[in-house]
Amino acid sequence: MRTILTFIVPSLIGLLLFMTPISYNDAITIPIAIISKGLQAYIGDAIIGIVTAIVVATALATLATKAFKPAIVSNSRFFTSLLDVSPAWTVVRLLGAVFIVLTFMGVGPEAIRSGDTGALVLNDLLPVLFCVFIFAGMLLPLLLNFGLLELFGTLLTKIMRPVFNLPGRSAIDCMASWLGDGSVGILMTSKQYEARFYTQREAAVIGTTFSAVSITFSLVVISQVKLEHLFVPFYLTVCLAGIVAAIIVPKLPPLSWKKDHYIDNTPRHPDDEVIPHGHGVMSWGLDQALNKASKAGGVGHTLKDGVKNVIDMIFGVIPVVMAIGTVALIIAEYTPIFDYLGMPFIPLLELLQIPEATAASKTIVVGFADMFIPSILAASIESDMTRFVIAAMSVTQLIYMSEVGALLIGSKIPVNIAELFVVFILRTLVTLPVIAGVAHIIF
Repeated sequence: MRTILTFIVPSLIGLLLFMTPISYNDAITIPIAIISKGLQAYIGDAIIGIVTAIVVATALATLATKAFKPAIVSNSRFFTSLLDVSPAWTVVRLLGAVFIVLTFMGVGPEAIRSGDTGALVLNDLLPVLFCVFIFAGMLLPLLLNFGLLELFGTLLTKIMRPVFNLPGRSAIDCMASWLGDGSVGILMTSKQYEARFYTQREAAVIGTTFSAVSITFSLVVISQVKLEHLFVPFYLTVCLAGIVAAIIVPKLPPLSWKKDHYIDNTPRHPDDEVIPHGHGVMSWGLDQALNKASKAGGVGHTLKDGVKNVIDMIFGVIPVVMAIGTVALIIAEYTPIFDYLGMPFIPLLELLQIPEATAASKTIVVGFADMFIPSILAASIESDMTRFVIAAMSVTQLIYMSEVGALLIGSKIPVNIAELFVVFILRTLVTLPVIAGVAHIIF
């Protein structure tokens, strides 16, 4: 009975917090997002200073570790993985610290600290991530440690493995992203990859394909292009295009080239999802869940896990988001690179009979820098159909460097920036005809 309660009670609380859609302020969201917003409102403007101090402290601690190899770091596997990073990541952290200090102080080049670049990341994105990370990190063990994923993983394998060639438990990552925030899904994926539940290929596919954009943010995007009245067909279009991309893109390089090996390079066992003789799907799922719950440890162990998650995310990921997000936005705002990259899409847009194809092409690749920029640029386009296509495409492209891309690079998930850009282009090429087809039916 004790094991059963250990499985049921924390898992139900986790489901309630991460996956129960509720209406709040006329939007559909999840409790964890509401709690995070509450903390953000409570801390107020002080959060900018806190985040700045964290990014600077991370850079200094990383430098000190490189220079002096202090015993407190060397003797702890956790602090070693957090602070003893490669030279490339050390540079990224230093870059993040420089950017955030210049932006916070309001000094230095306008390109770094303007409202469209560094200030956008510091004032709009990092406070949200900071608050989401605190609660998601502390409470994520409720989903991961007490058997819920074992149960759902077994039940959903019959769908996820044949259709997407992924473990059943990956459906939970997708739901948490869809209802809450893409960053929560990436966090879950990274933690399960580190714990050897996902192979390199599976983690890369889930991180780039199933960390879907939340319903709430989708509403913000469609509102920006002044088509709120079309939200339901818009979101159904996004879901349809997302499913098509989830089936096709992982079968193409670079995702198809990823090894089916775990983080320690051991191969995935082909029988790891086979249901033993004498068990049904439900009974085996429950058996696995209760086995996991029996090894979960007490409240203290769960709290310790949660605190480690929070430290890992806040100190490990936020500096990366500041550095890479700012660089991506500088390129988008101050160079014509994304305009040139968009030009090859003009013939495709004309073939799909999208009005104002030239104006639309400029918004296509800029979504790699930030998901919201295409909608901002599209607001000036006259054609409702074109604005609808751009808004839906910006959501289904999924990988944008001001958040999801930077989070993926900052995590242990085995993807680099070049691979992310290729996946971004592939997702665009796969989803654009689907979205255009639906748009022609609607308009």
